[in-house]
Amino acid sequence: MKHIISVLVNNQAGVLSRVSGLFSRRGFNIDSLAVGTTNIPEISRMTIVVDGDDNIVDQVQKQLSKLIDVIKVVRLDAENSVSRELALIKVRADTSVRSEIMQIAEVFRANIVDISKDTLTIEISGSSKKAEAMYEMLRPFGILEDARTGLLSLERGAKTILDD
Repeated sequence: MKHIISVLVNNQAGVLSRVSGLFSRRGFNIDSLAVGTTNIPEISRMTIVVDGDDNIVDQVQKQLSKLIDVIKVVRLDAENSVSRELALIKVRADTSVRSEIMQIAEVFRANIVDISKDTLTIEISGSSKKAEAMYEMLRPFGILEDARTGLLSLERGAKTILDD
């Protein structure tokens, strides 16, 4: 089962390495990891997706909390949080199929962000399921290259990660 862990850390060199090292030392796999500074420049937020049972995730949370630069660790409930992923997908698209690919992008509310003689680059944001569905529709045309952010998540409502 996939679990979303949100971690606030001091925005300092080496913190990402220490967090990812904790996972590798314990043999845990990270499904996705997204990191960025918050509205407080000294603090970064990591959104980590881990596949495992509750005991594994509890252990991960406890171990993360022990790291010096970690400020707060929270497991997010998928139903009570908003999660999005961003993907850029470069697709083979000569003139014979270009309009069909553009229609697919429109259905998914995706944006064409680059166009060349033989390719289209599409930007899609939304749930991971939405991104996967778009990938399935585009595969027959030939996906040449892609990049994905990994999941970003925040709790719904007024509550923040710093609330107790």
